[in-house]
Amino acid sequence: MKGLELLLLPLLLLLKDASAQWNVWMPRDISAMTNSCVVIPCSFTYPSGIRPYRGVHGIWYFGHPYPQLFPPVVLKSRTDIVHESYKGRTKLLGDLTQKNCTLLISNIGVEHSGKYYFRADLGGANIYTFPDFTKLQVLDQPNIDVPEEIVSDQSLDLTCYVPDNCPDMSPEIHWMYTDYLPDPVFTPDQVEEGNTAVLSSTLTFTPKPMHNGQLLGCRVNFPNTTYVYERLITLDIRYAPRTVWVNVSQEVMEGSSVVLHCDVDSNPAPMITWYFGDKELMSETASNSSLSLENLTPEQEGVYTCVGDNGYGNMNTSMYLAVNYPPREPWINESLTVLEGSSVSLQCTSKGNPMPTLTWLKDGELVGTITAEEGSVLELHEIMPQADGVYRCLAENEHGRASSSLNITVEFAPVLLDDSKCTIVREGVQCVCIASGNPEPAIEFYLPDLNVTINNSNNRFNYYTHSDGYTSTGVIKLQDKGERGNNGDTAVHVHCSITNIYGSETIRLELQQEKKYMMAVIVGTIGGVAVIAFIIAAVRYVGQNNKKENGNPGQDVGSKVENPSMFYSAVKKDKQSLRKKVLKTELLGSKFNSILEEGTGDDSDYQSVGPMAGMERQELNYAALEFLHGRHREGVFRRADGDGSDYTEIKAK
Repeated sequence: MKGLELLLLPLLLLLKDASAQWNVWMPRDISAMTNSCVVIPCSFTYPSGIRPYRGVHGIWYFGHPYPQLFPPVVLKSRTDIVHESYKGRTKLLGDLTQKNCTLLISNIGVEHSGKYYFRADLGGANIYTFPDFTKLQVLDQPNIDVPEEIVSDQSLDLTCYVPDNCPDMSPEIHWMYTDYLPDPVFTPDQVEEGNTAVLSSTLTFTPKPMHNGQLLGCRVNFPNTTYVYERLITLDIRYAPRTVWVNVSQEVMEGSSVVLHCDVDSNPAPMITWYFGDKELMSETASNSSLSLENLTPEQEGVYTCVGDNGYGNMNTSMYLAVNYPPREPWINESLTVLEGSSVSLQCTSKGNPMPTLTWLKDGELVGTITAEEGSVLELHEIMPQADGVYRCLAENEHGRASSSLNITVEFAPVLLDDSKCTIVREGVQCVCIASGNPEPAIEFYLPDLNVTINNSNNRFNYYTHSDGYTSTGVIKLQDKGERGNNGDTAVHVHCSITNIYGSETIRLELQQEKKYMMAVIVGTIGGVAVIAFIIAAVRYVGQNNKKENGNPGQDVGSKVENPSMFYSAVKKDKQSLRKKVLKTELLGSKFNSILEEGTGDDSDYQSVGPMAGMERQELNYAALEFLHGRHREGVFRRADGDGSDYTEIKAK
């Protein structure tokens, strides 16, 4: 009470100096804990001209100041008649004669919270109810002053308040659940304002995101009593996003679907935005978000980023989505036409995931190297005619394959092939000229002894050409078996000219004689009888020897032929090789055989003579007579070539 009196003294001195009127002073607000007490300081004045009649009396009302409304009486100085809820709880601490109306309320409860009014009774008509009041708040737990916003990593002050307006009971404050706080500091304090006292304790620490949602408490107790009061709060720590979780990078197949998830740890909940590269896909305010991607294409492969921003900061995390697909059709050069000896680069690019291997094939066979890159270059240097063909680029990965092809056409100057030659055939001399070139070379023959150029057929010469790919074949037949030149010799000099846009070449074709199968050469009619007689004798002699060797001495070979006009004695039998032709010209490959057979004739070129027509063809025997260094008779022998060998041809008429 001593402290309260000292507190009221300045106010009383102030009131004495003021003009005496009906005035009252009491705290506007005051608080107390349940089951404790509260002292409401109060002082009043009245006009100085009033003389109290039968002393000064006072009344405290609860709720409102007008007696006609019958407010609950808290205290009445003349009697002990009070409202039921205040019986034994109230006491007038002040001396009304000294204009002190201080009130003590003990063992209060929350039902006693409200407005309290004082009424001064000086006797007679000098009764006055003061309109001022004190509002009492009875608390069942202490107050904690929590800032409107608590931000992570910023120093925080939390203050626990408890009223200290009961002289007989002094409170004590303790903080609870502070063990997990980083370096907490406790600062006690006591504040008295407006004749009301408040005891406080301030807790200082620096919160972290991990403290968000944790409990913190303030406990108040009165010594020597069992009264304990507690207040718990949940920390709401605002912090920027500290973790952003998304799917791990993954691989999916083209045409499939996938859902990307994003969880953000922040307070408050962030604005979550999905990006594909720099393109924004979606945005929403939530702690987690899902992005659905349907029917994926390779164009959707790339980096997907989830960004969380809640105003206190932002954070992002990215993942890579790989879209697998089989190789696309490779892009390659257009088909090319190149000149022999030049160089060219063949380009091939293809896309696929995983990256495909690229393989170059020519006509189905591997060329170059196999590369595992998006592009492949096949370098062809100093191209030869053999490089002509189809080139294919094959792209492969584990999901499939694709290919593209191009043609390379190699153009080159004509080349005369080795099988070009002249040979003796039944009708005369046949010359074959075979050349390769691109474009296909034109072929013509030139007879220098006759000064004749042959590039088509006429009555004297059969001319034939054929093309197959880049190969041209020209054939002529000198039907007169010896076109005589000016000197009277047989003309066998034949030149072949081959030409295309890249060049030309002329070569003399040599006459080639195949002695193994040659029977005879041209024989003149002069001296024919003598020669025939000689031949027949020779044939008979050979025939008799053959019969002896075959074990048939009693048979005469000549007797099998009636009236033989001629007979050939065979030096050696070859049933298979002599069936087709007497002379055979080998061309470049079997594809040219049909050309020669067409011109020289088949079995019809060799007809049986007389009764021999009915004999089996494979039984025919041929004799070839070679006269070495024989004496020439004019008109009897004709020179077939210049090697000194003379041949005689015998024909059956």
